[in-house]
Parts: sequence; C-alpha cells; structure tokens
Amino acid sequence: MTHRRIRQGVTLAGYYHHEDLAHFADMGQHAPELWEKFSAWYAAVFAEGALTEREKCLIALAVAHAVQCPYCIDAYTQASLEKGSNMEQMTEAVHVASAIRGGASLVHGLQMRNAAKQVSM
Repeated sequence: MTHRRIRQGVTLAGYYHHEDLAHFADMGQHAPELWEKFSAWYAAVFAEGALTEREKCLIALAVAHAVQCPYCIDAYTQASLEKGSNMEQMTEAVHVASAIRGGASLVHGLQMRNAAKQVSM
C-alpha cells in the first residue's frame, strides 16, 4: 500500500475514507440551524417531482463523477441501485457527465485562442 506524507510527518493511506460518509450529519454539530436548512432543502430537491427519484439519483451520480466526490459516488451508486437503476443506465449517466466535462474543457480552448489572438496583435 502506498502512503502520502502529510504535514508534520503524519502518514495516511488516503485522504478519503469510505466510513466517513456515515458521519456526514456530524457537519451540523457546530451549526445546527444551517444543517437543518440544508437537510430540508436537500430532501426537497430529491423528492419526487417533475423527475422521479430514480432519475434524480442518476443525475446525482453523474454530477458526483463530474465533481469527483468519492463520497457522493458511493452514496449515489447505492441510491441509484436502490431506486431501480442498473449498471448499464448508471454507466451511461457517467459517460454523459464525462462528455460534458470533456466538452467544457475543449470549449474553454476558445479562451486560449482569444488570448493568443490578443497577444499576437
């Protein structure tokens, strides 16, 4: 197993720990009012509406990959499966996110081209 050196010589096997996901609600300990508001909003966002809960979980899974949040990937993989999605649907959602992320990187190349044009004038 490889280890990374962290400040003051502390060595960790990795930054993210799967078991930490179960402690997400601990973020409300020092700001309970804000945590309650976040939790209410979050629940409302994921409630059945114009989109099904299953569709929302697939969107969340795709976004989790785009923002590269391992905790979210774990949570929304499980939630997608629980809501009835299959591996083919989940994989396709990840490919959609990847295509958008790749396209967004490429389209920012226009900024490079514009900046280069300015320098060249």
